[in-house]
Amino acid sequence: MREIVFASAVAAVVVFSPASFAQEKQSAEDIVRFFSHAIDLGAQRGICVGTEQECAERRQQQNAELPTGLDMLVNFDLDSAELTSDARAKLTEFAAALKDNRLQAHSFVVEGHTDARGSELYNEGLSERRARAVAAFLIANGVEASRLEALGKGMSAPRVNDPYDPVNRRVEMRISMQ
Repeated sequence: MREIVFASAVAAVVVFSPASFAQEKQSAEDIVRFFSHAIDLGAQRGICVGTEQECAERRQQQNAELPTGLDMLVNFDLDSAELTSDARAKLTEFAAALKDNRLQAHSFVVEGHTDARGSELYNEGLSERRARAVAAFLIANGVEASRLEALGKGMSAPRVNDPYDPVNRRVEMRISMQ
């Protein structure tokens, strides 16, 4: 007998990464428009008829087809959780976007990441400090602390295949769908 499983799409991602993914600076309005579109999940909700495993595989495939995110070039130096002046300018725009009425009802997960330099334990701590640094900056710029959850992922989810590439030193922001 087949089960009916209700499915919904997963959130969009904002990736803060080093300059090798060079793009122009995103305005608060650009960010709001991106997330407003990403959180309108009406067309992507549906009923999946099949086993739980079949439905999970379909959701995973659908999520892989969603936009990967909005890249903002917020760099972290090697072994650092300090925000650069460029990072602060870009996060100021991001804070303005999060305070916009169109995004007020949504919470975000701030995920810190590292490259593979250093031990697993050390990188866990460094990634947590990076996530907390971004969250603290956003809070200091008027975003409610209750809307942010800072998590460290260490070196467990590299963005590129080379685990030592500086691109992996980043913070990702995801809309919390809870």
